[in-house]
Formats: sequence, structure tokens, C-alpha cells
Amino acid sequence: MSRTYYLFSSGELKRKDNTLAFETDSARRIIPVEDIDHIYCFSEISLNNKLLEFLGKKQICMHFFDYYGNYTGSFVPREAQLSGCLVVKQVQHYLEPEKRLMLARSFIEGAIHNIRRNLEKREKDECCQKIDEYRKNLKQAETIEEIMSTEAHVRKLYYDQWENITGWEFEARTKRPPENALNAMLSFGNVMTYTLIIKEIYRTALNPTISFLHEPSERRFSLALDVAEVFKPIFVDRVIFRLTNLKKIKQKHFDSRVNFSYMTEEGRKIFVSEFEETLEKTILHRNLRRKIKYKNLVRLDLYKLIKHILEEDVYVPMKVWW
Repeated sequence: MSRTYYLFSSGELKRKDNTLAFETDSARRIIPVEDIDHIYCFSEISLNNKLLEFLGKKQICMHFFDYYGNYTGSFVPREAQLSGCLVVKQVQHYLEPEKRLMLARSFIEGAIHNIRRNLEKREKDECCQKIDEYRKNLKQAETIEEIMSTEAHVRKLYYDQWENITGWEFEARTKRPPENALNAMLSFGNVMTYTLIIKEIYRTALNPTISFLHEPSERRFSLALDVAEVFKPIFVDRVIFRLTNLKKIKQKHFDSRVNFSYMTEEGRKIFVSEFEETLEKTILHRNLRRKIKYKNLVRLDLYKLIKHILEEDVYVPMKVWW
């Protein structure tokens, strides 16, 4: 079973025969290549073209973060799955306004449902009622801008509840830079979800740069941003609620020199551990009638998206039922 490796120490990552070796000043660690899914680098790592060529052959993604835990980029191997037919259909769904709007609405419909489920667990009835009104308005949205505006209003209502849910200061969502500890966790968790979805898209024949809600971009995998909207309330928000409510993470795990805007190395390790634990949880799937891991819900959603694009079925995003 493949797993994700997180490198928090500075060192050199290199190919060693048919496996990988990570060397620091004090230790050397051998990592069996068959055991690797992703590699996350949170410190200065030396590598070379020989290593990247090896990672490409083994279909391993590598993600890089700076000193503060900001995402800087990913190494993604050449596409393993190719389908000219699917790419043509994917482009058509972007170019035809009604087809694009349908998918954009679906991503935000899934996000709103999952946000509401998070609030239902905490008995925020008045807020849930307001969210229901926005969900009705979403069906009438005729432009991408209207859809994104609806999503922004829902998230504003949602985030207004966060101080009560977590007991931590929040005020509002801020990103560059995040202005407090909750925002720091949100930004970090969102990037972790984004990179997870990049890897899952890579395992399909979907083109990661052709998106429907977010505008396609030369510098990012915008389809991963679309799909991430559905999963952030489960993979990120619930992790934050558990970490704060169970007091697993504290203010000391954030850098006070920059107004607690960034997690310390220890804080990132705590978050990553809880994030990984969440992805490995299992749930009885209502349609498949068997238990699957949370992380595999992403791949199932991508398969549904493919069927929609090929006009074999209608895409219905993953909606929390538990």
C-alpha cells in the first residue's frame, strides 16, 4: 500500500539503485520506491535531474514548501493516462456556457452541502436556514461570477461561526499572508487538499489545466481548485475543528514573530498527522456497499466527472451523508 512521505529536515534526496535515499547530517534513510505515493518537502532539499527522471518513471509526485509552509510548487510526472477524446470533450464543456455553468454549479452545490453538514453537527439552525436560501439562489445563477458570489456569501456566514466552534480568534478569511492562526491552518490545509487532488487527477485522463469554476491558468492546475471546493469542508475544516476542540494544537505552534500567521515545524507536523489520519478513515459507501477510505472519495468523484464529460451520466459531487 503506497503512502505519503513528509520531509521536515534539510538534506539530500537521491536515487540509490532502484530505491530512494534521504541523507541528512546525522542520518540516512532508505525509502522503498514501491511504498511512495507523494513526497512533501518542508525544508531545503537537494536533488538532481537523475532523481526527477526516476520519480517520473515511478509516477511519484513531489510537492515543495518554503520556510513558512507556503506552497511553492510541484513536480508532476508526464501524464500516465491519455485520452484525446476526453480532452476534446473537456474543452467543449469549458467552451459551451451552459455545460460549463452546470459543472460550476455542481462543485459549489457540493461545497455548500458539505459546509452545511459541518454546521448541522453544531446546531447552527439560523445560519443553516440562510445557507439554504443561498443554495436555492445558486440554481438561478446564470454566470460564473454569480456562482462564485453565492459561494462567497455562504463562506462568510460559515466563517462567522468559527470563533464559536473553535474558541479561537478568526474575524475574517485572509490569505496573503494569513492574519492569524486559524487562517494559517486553513491556508495550509487547503494546499494539502489541492496537492492531493492533483495526484488523483494525474491518475485519470483528465487534463488538470482545463477547469470550469475557476479560470484555466498557465501556472496552476485549476481543475484541482474546482474539485477541492467539494472536499475542503471534510479534509480541512473538520481537521481544524478537531485540533482546536481537542487542544491538540495550541498558539505555541504558530510563529508569534509574524502575528501567528504561520505554523511552526511542530505545528505542521501535528496538522499533517491529523490530516493523514482523516484521509485513512473509512466510511461505508452507500452505493458501492463497501467501506472505502476518505481519500478514495476524490478518485470516485473524478470518475463521475469523466462520465459526465463523456455524456454517459450526470455529475453529482460527493455530498457528506455521515
